[in-house]
Amino acid sequence: MDAIDWLLLTYKVPPEPSGRRVAIWRRLKGLGAVYLQSGACLLPKTDDHVRRLKIVENDVSQMGGEAVLMHTIAFDAAQRQKVLDRFMQDRNEQYSELLGKCSGFERELDKEISIGKLTYAELEEEDADLRKLVRWFEKIHRLDFYGAPLAQEARKALETCKARLDDYARRVFDAHDENRDDAAQQLGPCDEDHAQKRIQHVRS
Repeated sequence: MDAIDWLLLTYKVPPEPSGRRVAIWRRLKGLGAVYLQSGACLLPKTDDHVRRLKIVENDVSQMGGEAVLMHTIAFDAAQRQKVLDRFMQDRNEQYSELLGKCSGFERELDKEISIGKLTYAELEEEDADLRKLVRWFEKIHRLDFYGAPLAQEARKALETCKARLDDYARRVFDAHDENRDDAAQQLGPCDEDHAQKRIQHVRS
């Protein structure tokens, strides 16, 4: 494997207020950085990461702290693999959490189907939950620089969730079609027209 270029940021900020240290840590973790130890983290060397880490370096200085940004590579293949493993471990932890949420999503659909809760309101809620899961996956995937093992499993779990939601949607549509047909048989022409308009309003 060819050498991989990384950016190494080491920094130290004043202990008080502690919120500053937490803010810096969150920003760096939000970029996908891995920590080798407290105040020392790595990111793949890209123009975007250089720019963002230079901003962090400046912000640390503005806080009265110290920061050094360096370009580095691993000493040998074994050290390089240790760093890659750290990146993939961090992403796997996030993918694992997402997988748990996907399982919870499926259980929620199973529950609604078992109790016959086939409503448009519930469908909209489940659709919103699925979109949140998709956005979460996309966020993790953007920071998955080296292809964590659980990435594919997480992608498949989302596909399953989408298929399950499609099935639930069909059940909702069928249930409302049946209710509409039953109601139409019991209503006169004017009442039936009014019921049709109400159903169309719910679907829109």
